[in-house]
Amino acid sequence: MSIEKMLKDYSDKVNTKLQQLLPKSDAFGISDIAEAMRYSILSGGKRIRPALTMEFCSVCGERPEKALLLACAIEMIHTYSLIHDDLPCMDDDNMRRGKPSCHIEYGEATALLAGDGLLTLSFETAALSSLQPDAIVRAISILSGFAGYKGMIGGQMIDLKSEGKDIDINTLNDMILGKTCALFRACAALGCIAGSADATQCQAADDYAKYLGLTFQIVDDILDVTGDPDKLGKNTGKDAQQEKSNYVTVYGIDKARKIAEQYNFKAKEALKIFDGDTSKLLDLADYLLKRSM
Repeated sequence: MSIEKMLKDYSDKVNTKLQQLLPKSDAFGISDIAEAMRYSILSGGKRIRPALTMEFCSVCGERPEKALLLACAIEMIHTYSLIHDDLPCMDDDNMRRGKPSCHIEYGEATALLAGDGLLTLSFETAALSSLQPDAIVRAISILSGFAGYKGMIGGQMIDLKSEGKDIDINTLNDMILGKTCALFRACAALGCIAGSADATQCQAADDYAKYLGLTFQIVDDILDVTGDPDKLGKNTGKDAQQEKSNYVTVYGIDKARKIAEQYNFKAKEALKIFDGDTSKLLDLADYLLKRSM
């Protein structure tokens, strides 16, 4: 199975479930927020993070559908972060997934509430999972930790504070480990919980996800310089415009690419302890390294 087909198969399952979980766009009194939530989360995206969640569940020996609601919860948090990241007070971006950003389409206030709506709905969705109660509690705890101030939000704060400054590599890595890697690690952790993984498997999955996130962000930094906005579905040149440090500004494109390759290798090495079929996760790592969009 090609990586594109795997992503499409998981994406189809996630999109179908999201349609059921999201508020209806004609919901009385909240129609604007509901429509903005649906607009943002159903407007495309490769669903890499939900696929990662479901595939780790599969590698651990369970049906990937067992992790479907957790995968949807992850995608809700990811989309909320994109809505808020695009706001004028943050990265001030007017295009996302090839369409006008949520605040351009619906206004800043509605976009802010739509992001809040997806964030809170994510925990309700995770709580509806068919897992055992203790597993659900553990999953929600891990999800909130990685998405919160210790993880994604903390990384975004470092990102904002670093604008217009030259930051050292340790600060840069702390930023990436928060704003990008944390959600990848949440995906792996939730997939392992749904798959009843043991401690060794959970640690290996966490290592894979961490290095996958580092690879993803470095490639993202490179594409911000070299990518085609039409293919990426978002504006390029934003880091230079906002005077942000990244792997390209610190090391240059060629060395940044080599470092991404090293992280890609470490990600794939982490999978060696699994008895299950890890070929799709191996292919996903290479796909994210070589992507052009």
